[in-house]
Amino acid sequence: MAKKQRKYDMEYKIQAVKLAKELGGAKAAAGLGIPENTIYAWTKAAREGRLNVGSGSHTPETAMNLAEELDLLRRQVKEQ
Repeated sequence: MAKKQRKYDMEYKIQAVKLAKELGGAKAAAGLGIPENTIYAWTKAAREGRLNVGSGSHTPETAMNLAEELDLLRRQVKEQ
């Protein structure tokens, strides 16, 4: 049985690529719950100019805080 392919909107891809630049692809993919190959493909598309991510707005320190906040919010959603 084939897996259903998920669709992601452009803003999600842009934010995922920015997170991957800050945390690394594997860590970002794990945090977002998406396959590593997917985030690497989006990162490659950004490098090649096929995905316009603009300039990064976070430092590695704030990115880690954002990742921690994401974990907290996910736990809160599960509890509701």
